[in-house]
Amino acid sequence: MNDVIREAAEQIRDADALLITAGAGMGVDSGLPDFRGNEGFWNAYPPYRELGKSFVEMANPAGFSADPAFAWGFYGHRLNLYREPEPHRGFHILREWANACRGGSFVMTSNVDGHFQKAGFAENQIYEVHGSIHHLQCSGPCRESGIYSAENLQVEIDESSMRAVGDLPKCDHCGKIERPNILMFGDWSYLSDRNDRQERRLRHWLNGLGDARLVILEFGAGSAVPTVRMFSEQVVRETQNASLIRVNPREPDVERGRGIGIAAGALEFVVEINRALGT
Repeated sequence: MNDVIREAAEQIRDADALLITAGAGMGVDSGLPDFRGNEGFWNAYPPYRELGKSFVEMANPAGFSADPAFAWGFYGHRLNLYREPEPHRGFHILREWANACRGGSFVMTSNVDGHFQKAGFAENQIYEVHGSIHHLQCSGPCRESGIYSAENLQVEIDESSMRAVGDLPKCDHCGKIERPNILMFGDWSYLSDRNDRQERRLRHWLNGLGDARLVILEFGAGSAVPTVRMFSEQVVRETQNASLIRVNPREPDVERGRGIGIAAGALEFVVEINRALGT
């Protein structure tokens, strides 16, 4: 492990540009659940075990028309949960590394918690591929309402039933229930305008790197929902001078010759590398 840490530290020290890709495991050290399988979901939300509801069933747009109070019970609880904790120390160290790169940096994440922004990463250098719980849209969808901030939204939850209590947010244009601007399972009503713009900015940055040495730091991205892993691997294949460092306590494997894998949590790895860098 010492040799692998040393190699990773050298790559980060020599990097001209840094792409941070992150799955649910990135937030575990901040106290956020990763919903890994039904057991992981039920451990985070015991009432749904009793109801026999899986994460796939709850993360479904159909609930906002079939039973809005129940759907908002889940997403309102998550909104409140993600607002409370501070991002762990690893986020701030990563930001320091990113700021030191002459070619700049970008974040691509499947997380909807907004913790990269909360840790001080620039909004215009983040691609939230699955959207953000801190933004709303009409569940219709009614495109006239667009996508806007959920900053002023407060959702009260009865945690015994996991149902939202009181008035639910409604679209000003058509009167339908609003929902988070998050890409859910079987989701044909998701408005992608916001993260389409984010993706274009990321692609523009990648295309402008030329022969700069790019290091992709991937954290906590599992194979069950492989969006982040596949993206990291695609960038390695398509970018002239890129290498991948995959950090995952359970699934660190990397295709031979494409990078290195490290079996560790995000915070553990970042702190250890920072020590190796002498910063």
